[in-house]
Amino acid sequence: MSTAAALPLPAPKSKTLATWLALLAGSFGLHRFYLHGLRDLAGWLMPWPTLAGLAGLVRMRNLGQDDHAAWLLLPLLGLMLSQAMLTAIVYGLTPDEKWAVRHGAGGPVRHTTWGPVLGAIAALLLGGAALMGTLAFGGQKFFEYQLLQQQAQQAQAAQPALPATPPTPPAQPASR
Repeated sequence: MSTAAALPLPAPKSKTLATWLALLAGSFGLHRFYLHGLRDLAGWLMPWPTLAGLAGLVRMRNLGQDDHAAWLLLPLLGLMLSQAMLTAIVYGLTPDEKWAVRHGAGGPVRHTTWGPVLGAIAALLLGGAALMGTLAFGGQKFFEYQLLQQQAQQAQAAQPALPATPPTPPAQPASR
């Protein structure tokens, strides 16, 4: 008995399920765990920037738009959502034959219907909105920060210089 025959083949993975997992929970890496198992390092790294971006969203809701940490954290959420949507688009539009070679576990080609395509369409809409919103927010905050720095420099330059006080002479010993 050969060792290849003793090892069970992995189950074929559904392109429709992978597409919708990437669409709905891709920023947390669930699609990676589905396709590659729980030992996938990229799947374990994906939730951290997403959670940091969610923390930025909470900070902005609680502290307002003037919170500089939220300015830095919130774009992480937008970028993670955008990359998840791009992954869903790639999965949904991958030809069935190519999907069967990568994730079919040596089984026959399973022809998909409209499920992955509808997932890719939804991902295109949501991903475009997330990416454009992230770029607009990041650009706005960048230029607002530049304006604040310029105003601070102008305010500092407008303050009159304090006159230098002459040094006090050393005390003279009293003469008798």
